[in-house]
Amino acid sequence: MSRTATAANAQSRSEAEADGPLLEVEDLRVQFNTDAGVVRAVNGVSFTVAAGETLALVGESGSGKSVTGMSLLGLLPKPAAETSGIVRWKGKDLVGASESRLRKVRGGEISMIFQDAMTSLNPVMTVGRQITEMIGLHTSLKGRAARARAVEMLDAVGIPQASRRVGSYPHEFSGGMRQRAMIAMAIACDPQLIIADEPTTALDVTVQAQVLEVLAEIQERTGAGMILITHDLGVVAGVADRVMVMYAGRQVETAVTDEVFYDTRHPYTLGLMASLPRVDIDGLMTAADGGHRLKPIEGQPPSLLSLPSGCAFHPRCEMAGLPEPCATEVPELLQIRSGHLSACHFADRLGERAREVGSDYVEIVEAPPTPVAASTAAPAGQEAHQ
Repeated sequence: MSRTATAANAQSRSEAEADGPLLEVEDLRVQFNTDAGVVRAVNGVSFTVAAGETLALVGESGSGKSVTGMSLLGLLPKPAAETSGIVRWKGKDLVGASESRLRKVRGGEISMIFQDAMTSLNPVMTVGRQITEMIGLHTSLKGRAARARAVEMLDAVGIPQASRRVGSYPHEFSGGMRQRAMIAMAIACDPQLIIADEPTTALDVTVQAQVLEVLAEIQERTGAGMILITHDLGVVAGVADRVMVMYAGRQVETAVTDEVFYDTRHPYTLGLMASLPRVDIDGLMTAADGGHRLKPIEGQPPSLLSLPSGCAFHPRCEMAGLPEPCATEVPELLQIRSGHLSACHFADRLGERAREVGSDYVEIVEAPPTPVAASTAAPAGQEAHQ
């Protein structure tokens, strides 16, 4: 890409950001009515995404990341799934929007890269036909022009011999190539927002890097915003501008990426950090040699059918036990500083200790906690509604 084109894209992004975010989500809630009871998969989540920005949704399996992404486009099964809150796109709420309105938005304005490319692609249709079908629905291109666009998109995501591969079936592609084909389909209509649900799952490290590079190039070229759904903090560090950490359906911390890594204000985020290999602490030394020992988060995420009282993380949290509020009071999502929110009774003490000892989780949790004053409410649209 030329310097002129890059500058033009940057300028267009700045202008778009001046007009406000692409997407505004307020108090999003999703529950599933099952025979076993009500599953509250997403519980009061609020965030925004600007043009050219990448927001990462991070958390363990079952934290509500994928359900959040699918609910934005009305892809959850009805009537089993009930969605409430506000999903504001171009000034209009998508929650409760008609199916015809949602069909116009899906693929054309907001596209989604699904987690499993093998099951998301139709096995009895060629990859090219699936892409041209999308192009025909959302653009004026038809026939040969649509096919040429499909070839162009496959070539853009790095699939070799795209003009020939456009006639191949999904089973004739490798895992990495299927993922690239999904990306090609997602970007074929130049969407303004891309929702990427675990786009590097089950791919080897080399292919992961290639897929992430493709997504970054697409954003640079088009100025699209992106919601990156992942559990891989290594991926987050490389591509995300901001991070929203989710646990048991709730938003527990939101901040710019550097602050999440170097000024963490929630013990769950610290636990995720502690489970990462860190070659920058002790080089390549093993734990037996006195190096950095990985510390997994003890226990399992709670059942969404019966969440624990108080903070949902307190049964697994090494800061809980002494402080009474953790087991009895749901922590409010408070503003630590501009753009940094945390739902922890002891966010201030976590910040002090995090700065002292970096991201060494063991030393942080040994500090005697002191509660945060609940006087600083989160800005409008960012409250954790309990």
